[in-house]
Amino acid sequence: MRQQCLLATLLAVLIAVIPGGVAHSRDTYMKTDASMYPHAPSLLQWEKSGADFTPPETCADCHPEKFEEWTGSMHALAFKDPVYQGELNHAVKEAGHEIARQCEGCHTPAAVVKGEIKGAGLEGLSDMALAGVSCDVCHSVKGHTHWQTPYHQPENGSLILSPGKDGPEGPELTKYGPNTPDEYCGDDFHQCVESPLHRSSELCASCHQVSNHETHTPLEETYREWKNGPYATANIHCQDCHMVETQTFKRSADALQKPDREEYHHYFNGANFLLYYLTELAARRAGDEELAENVHNKYTMAVERLQAAAALEITPVYRQEKLAEIKVRVKNIRAGHNLPTSLTNIRQMWLEVTATDSQGNIIMTTGSVDTQGTLPKDIRLFNSHTQDKNLEFTLNPWEAESFSKNDTIPPKGYKDVHYGLSLDRGTSVTIEAKLRYRQADQKLAEKLLGMVPGDIHLEAVYGIKEIPALPIIDMVSKTVVIHKK
Repeated sequence: MRQQCLLATLLAVLIAVIPGGVAHSRDTYMKTDASMYPHAPSLLQWEKSGADFTPPETCADCHPEKFEEWTGSMHALAFKDPVYQGELNHAVKEAGHEIARQCEGCHTPAAVVKGEIKGAGLEGLSDMALAGVSCDVCHSVKGHTHWQTPYHQPENGSLILSPGKDGPEGPELTKYGPNTPDEYCGDDFHQCVESPLHRSSELCASCHQVSNHETHTPLEETYREWKNGPYATANIHCQDCHMVETQTFKRSADALQKPDREEYHHYFNGANFLLYYLTELAARRAGDEELAENVHNKYTMAVERLQAAAALEITPVYRQEKLAEIKVRVKNIRAGHNLPTSLTNIRQMWLEVTATDSQGNIIMTTGSVDTQGTLPKDIRLFNSHTQDKNLEFTLNPWEAESFSKNDTIPPKGYKDVHYGLSLDRGTSVTIEAKLRYRQADQKLAEKLLGMVPGDIHLEAVYGIKEIPALPIIDMVSKTVVIHKK
């Protein structure tokens, strides 16, 4: 009886302190402090002064090479991205602008803290707003509040922006960077401060770790995937792979070797080749061949990175001396986070496998895209499924609260897929396996691009009269011939 009373007391204590218990609901436990985060659900902070944010074109006067690298990058295009604008417009209509501000806080931070963004669309906005994640956004980051967030982790833009301060003779600009400044840094335009944060993945974490705006359950976990993997323990950070040339990225991943200082560039290149593809269409239509060439090079770099990220192994499995199945192992050999990452409920990475007999006849095939851009339902997708508070499937980020499935591949890890297959006596079979990647489902892309705000005219800007087939990249392919044992 005494043990039962003790157990009951312990349960009562647990209920009182565990999120979701009777005394403390999940909403109460995870509530955002509005006085600390006035732009919530974006968790940006701004040390406001007379020092304003500086447009990237001004930075170009002294840093032309870095400006050219940033131009056409994912950071430069973060707010103007038509797919993002379609999703933002959808979010504003469905959930309201207050909720959608969570997205805006990372896609155009300076404009959010200044109160410039009122919803989806580009019309009437300043150059600073349109510049998205500009030079001055990153180099005005003074610190972060990762531990102070409701989740006590980096999330939803938990950075402190401080472009400068009020001095005795007026506003003084201050810029933070990874290196020790020399006496000429900034000349008379701004002060320079060395910031170890700018050499760390903690700088990137705030916007590459996204949580539900109410429950703060993590949904996009690129930072945590890195943090829990071998690259973090080897001191290889986001910048060491995403701010370098392709060959340097391969060396960082293979040898776990940090680049030299002069090897860093402002590319911020990853797997999002679709935006480069769309921007090149727009640039050529506008007659801007310089921008078209710039983003085409970044498109090529993104494809090269995808094609360097994974490897395949094909192994026959025998039972009772008979071929029973084929095992295809997909290995994440170079991505410092999971494959795929970020919007894993949207991204599509899958296997296309074909088996042919010795006469060239197809005896098994799976994973082929049909003429409408649709994938078959019975294939193995390395992705995730998100669900709402009622545990129902949803793709809407403002509704997603948890995962019902997460089948991505961790860094230096692998996933095995088995295909049943047998051989007749004296025959052989050729197995061809391809790992394929697409930014999103064709129908979803059509939906989002069809929801762009009225001031973004796809035909006028991109020359798109109907949504084209989304590009599909073959990340890696492998062919083996298997003989009867």
